[in-house]
Amino acid sequence: MKATAIIQARFSASRLHGKVLFKVLDKTILEYVIERVKIAKMIDEVIIATTVNDEDSKIEDLAKRIGIKVYRGSESDVLDRYYQAAKAFNVKHIVRITADCPLIDPDIIDGVLELYFKSRADYCSNTLDITFPDGEDVEVFSFGSLEQAWKKADLLSEREHVTPFINKHPKLFKLESYKSKTDLSEKRWTLDEKKDYEFIKSVIEGLYPKKPDFGINDVLELLKINPRLEETNKGIERNEGYQKSLRNDRKVKIQK
Repeated sequence: MKATAIIQARFSASRLHGKVLFKVLDKTILEYVIERVKIAKMIDEVIIATTVNDEDSKIEDLAKRIGIKVYRGSESDVLDRYYQAAKAFNVKHIVRITADCPLIDPDIIDGVLELYFKSRADYCSNTLDITFPDGEDVEVFSFGSLEQAWKKADLLSEREHVTPFINKHPKLFKLESYKSKTDLSEKRWTLDEKKDYEFIKSVIEGLYPKKPDFGINDVLELLKINPRLEETNKGIERNEGYQKSLRNDRKVKIQK
């Protein structure tokens, strides 16, 4: 059994504008995400879900240049963007990845997918119980579950962040959690601030030239050798965007 990865990406990130097209060595952050997702054995296709904003044409151009399909949809209703992308390309099993995770480990993607198929879950992720570094987030769900969420989710936080409706309704959906044997949840490997970029740049420059398919253990080993690297972006709040949505939460009109 295989699944399709839908990577959400947009140029106009509020905290670090244009971050997905920042370069490290000779590639953009988005290219690293795509490359690493494609390494996963259980991924059969990768789709970029971006917005209809003019500046996101840069993302579409990049994706098409490297042979990746693109769907362009709502900027604010990311749940609708995912649903419409999955529907347009007839995706049955969706792997949700965000474009700010250039250190995503292909083995973790495969691990979450294996549990998803084995357990016959509606939704499986390593974010229900957070034990992996921020930046290693993988969510897998069925099109049927996504469609239910798309029809029923009516809170701002549920539309902006795709899966909260599913997570909050364990009676409607079978949920499965994929956990790390070691709690690494305090580590931050995502790209949201300038300091994150400095950290990620150092990691990629330190590992990619010799081992392009490096994994989580390679990063951990690099940090053992260079412990001061982790000080670069230490102390930034995890899931800051979602927490902001919760603080500003309100009912929204569902557009269908």
